[in-house]
Amino acid sequence: MQSLEVRIMKTKWKNASSLDLNGENQQDANGLCDMITVLKGRRPGSTPNSDSGMWAHSMTVQDYQDLIDRGWRRSGKYVYKPVMNQTCCPQYTIRCRPLQFQPSKSHKKVLKKMLKFLAKGEVPKGSCEDEPMDSTMDDAVAGDFALINKLDIQCDLKTLSDDIKESLESEGKNSKKEEPQELLQSQDFVGEKLGSGEPSHSVKVHTVPKPGKGADLSKPPCRKAKEIRKERKRLKLMQQNPAGELEGFQAQGHPPSLFPPKAKSNQPKSLEDLIFESLPENASHKLEVRVVRSSPPSSQFKATLLESYQVYKRYQMVIHKNPPDTPTESQVRLVPVSFEDPEFKSSFSQSFSLYVKYQVAIHQDPPDECGKTEAETPPNGPDCGYGSFHQQYWLDGKIIAVGVIDILPNCVSSVYLYYDPDYSFLSLGVYSALREIAFTRQLHEKTSQLSYYYMGFYIHSCPKMKYKGQYRPSDLLCPETYVWVPIEQCLPSLENSKYCRFNQDPEAVDEDRSTEPDRLQVFHKRAIMPYGVYKKQQKDPSEEAAVLQYASLVGQKCSERMLLFRN
Repeated sequence: MQSLEVRIMKTKWKNASSLDLNGENQQDANGLCDMITVLKGRRPGSTPNSDSGMWAHSMTVQDYQDLIDRGWRRSGKYVYKPVMNQTCCPQYTIRCRPLQFQPSKSHKKVLKKMLKFLAKGEVPKGSCEDEPMDSTMDDAVAGDFALINKLDIQCDLKTLSDDIKESLESEGKNSKKEEPQELLQSQDFVGEKLGSGEPSHSVKVHTVPKPGKGADLSKPPCRKAKEIRKERKRLKLMQQNPAGELEGFQAQGHPPSLFPPKAKSNQPKSLEDLIFESLPENASHKLEVRVVRSSPPSSQFKATLLESYQVYKRYQMVIHKNPPDTPTESQVRLVPVSFEDPEFKSSFSQSFSLYVKYQVAIHQDPPDECGKTEAETPPNGPDCGYGSFHQQYWLDGKIIAVGVIDILPNCVSSVYLYYDPDYSFLSLGVYSALREIAFTRQLHEKTSQLSYYYMGFYIHSCPKMKYKGQYRPSDLLCPETYVWVPIEQCLPSLENSKYCRFNQDPEAVDEDRSTEPDRLQVFHKRAIMPYGVYKKQQKDPSEEAAVLQYASLVGQKCSERMLLFRN
């Protein structure tokens, strides 16, 4: 499949786009939205037929929302869509559902680590990986064995010891053949009695195991963490109200080992509680997160651009081993195309010159205003508006990390993160993702339809991309029908095959597929016409194939909103 590279330039209208497959662009005077130039080529570094791409100056948020819901993604100003059944590592769009999100144990560790650093200046020992953190592995309960000693105060250990001696004296002549079975039964009984909180003087132990074999009866038996937590709760209640609340609870017929239903204060802390936990007045550090608009650039963005860029440049050098003479603010990674390529420079100059000439002649725009973008701030949208933003992390008055995000009609889309490598020990990749999830929940309070957090692509065979599946609940996008499927349902299929159709309904199809290509809007000789009219004037057989390919990639809705410019 021949891939496409598209450049988009936005005007002040918001109802359609213009696209050209030949390297030029135009726009009519009736009020259109995005100015797009399409060039032949593919994403730098990609393999042949691995993706289709567009290079965009700007794009309306609704157009981009619809595109990412069809598997498109942007990196800086480059928008691309992998050819899923041909690439070696299929990239599935993944989104998290923040309204139901609960941080895992490893997520809580990262948040607590940040709080300890801010409050006391504590720096964790050893190296700390910023990316994948396995949230499926639970840690051992700290201090459980020390706690057993406290809990056993409630048991009559002296009586137990006397019973053991008495038992040994009276039954010490039992046959050795019976020892293993009797020992096993008595150990189970000891554990059951201690776990229930009942006096243990009725326990009879028949024999002592040989050295190195069996349990050491002089020490409390090992128990499950759940049982220990129950005992911890019971002990706490007894200490607070020895004759009151606990006795009343027992009077209702409940065993002493049980405890009352959890109070509200014992409910798991929310993500916001963990992030915004209060710090002491004499905290060692102060962290502030600022959201600044990057497109169109706000005054705050312009004022902090140089400092932000220095963090980005150092991140690229240390983390990605880029040479010190690269990148510039608008290059490497943020715009992954080569500005030194002669074909690119020539086509870009020609395209932009035509765009400026058109804006001045048709819309009477001043030449210096051409190419400027406007923020989209509808009344029912978030207070900050839609568009591209930088979420800056300020520590003690300096930027240590920047999260690049897009705020779209239905989601917050995470684009990229860069940070000062000196602060890698804070696991800023995980921390920023949790902050962005909390930010999405905050925006949802004002804009109810904005309820998802898009994390880019999930690659099951790549650990550095697979970790995204640990932010649950989450969904993967079916590459054939473009419906969202819970990741739990997708993982078994991905274990067997890299490329999968997640939609289990064999009859299901892409609802927004291009079913009426003749309705696709074409701009030709300063006139807008349906493709059905335009194609009657064409004799080149390759023309229809190119147009149909474009329509299948962007879907019916976008093909009708955008104008496909043809010479």
